[in-house]
Amino acid sequence: MSTELEADFTLDLRGESCPYPVIYTLEALADMNQGELLQVITDCPGSFRNVPEEALAHGYRFAKEPVKNGQEYLFFIYA
Repeated sequence: MSTELEADFTLDLRGESCPYPVIYTLEALADMNQGELLQVITDCPGSFRNVPEEALAHGYRFAKEPVKNGQEYLFFIYA
């Protein structure tokens, strides 16, 4: 059995500098149906702190802890 989460949508923000990962993540979540899962991929170091802070402040919850994978950061957020 796979432990990987199946995201409904993936937002690939590699190459986008802060604050854009936060802005695009919040916009995507606002357009999604409640309960859908968004996977966010970013390589902006500041987003490892900023995306979770802003997502939680806007009432979203995480499917699991943010993951640092080399130069990339992975987030799984429920709309």
